[in-house]
Amino acid sequence: MTRKNILVFRELPDDQLARLQAAHEVIVANPRVAAQRPAFDAALTTAHGLIGSSFPIDDALLARAPQLEVVSSVSVGVDNYALSALHARGITLCHTPGVLDETVADTVFALLMATSRRVVELATLVREGRWTQNVGEELFGFDVHGKTVGLLGFGRIGQAIARRAALGFGMPVLYHARRPVDFATQAPELQGRATHTPLDELLARSDIVVAMLPLSDSTRGMIDAKVFGAMKPGAIFINGGRGATVQEDALLAALDQGTLRAAGLDVFATEPLPAASPLRTHPRVTPLPHIGSATHETRHAMAELATTNLLRALAGEKPLAVFDTASA
Repeated sequence: MTRKNILVFRELPDDQLARLQAAHEVIVANPRVAAQRPAFDAALTTAHGLIGSSFPIDDALLARAPQLEVVSSVSVGVDNYALSALHARGITLCHTPGVLDETVADTVFALLMATSRRVVELATLVREGRWTQNVGEELFGFDVHGKTVGLLGFGRIGQAIARRAALGFGMPVLYHARRPVDFATQAPELQGRATHTPLDELLARSDIVVAMLPLSDSTRGMIDAKVFGAMKPGAIFINGGRGATVQEDALLAALDQGTLRAAGLDVFATEPLPAASPLRTHPRVTPLPHIGSATHETRHAMAELATTNLLRALAGEKPLAVFDTASA
């Protein structure tokens, strides 16, 4: 097989980098690091394959990569990629669905529980030496078990969250998606335990609303003041999908006005979260630094799948996970 040129734009585990180096010519250059940017820019001109994540591969960048055949993202989301340009050029886009579903669901459910039971706030109370007597009602949290959870988006990760809620905590599950799920064939364990529900009804009935939406033209800014205003008074909002699906000013207003009891956020419109953002220090917000898939096991599995996708594509074989850029 002809050796081709691969540009690694975010560091890979050593064993996966070695797989690439055994088959192709590889340059590792992280464009976020100023000292590495010249090497990244130079390598673009001859790259046949790109692999990495969390950096925008836009139209202008693609124009500087005339030999590019495949982009392999170490992620599920593809909002960093110029999908129409990739499609127009016939460049394959690969991603890593499936291997992170359970891990992200763990994170989201941990955030749900921490927010409802005020875990971070009360842990800080202890750490700062302010726990001097038994806590009173003003510091009580709220039960999770038995509460109604509403899921916005019901793909693989949404279904994994629903299993934890329904099977582990006895929570009625409502979900809103473009079409109902055929539980008999896709998720029999959720049959009779999760209900496809119109959006307004879901918002009005759910004690906890969890957003697991992908980012697209139709979902960008979808969760706005109208959505927050339609939620059950005192509901908790959790976002583990994409930050830009939420209008953050509207979220802050809902928190300040008491419409929402609290919010747990793993994603934000701008990441890392700017120091000046009120979400960073808001007393009713539990913020995490986008750690949904950030475990040793899962991040390695994502890198392994992305590496396999790239090697197969460059060899003229079908990758294991291709994103359909024509449908975007």
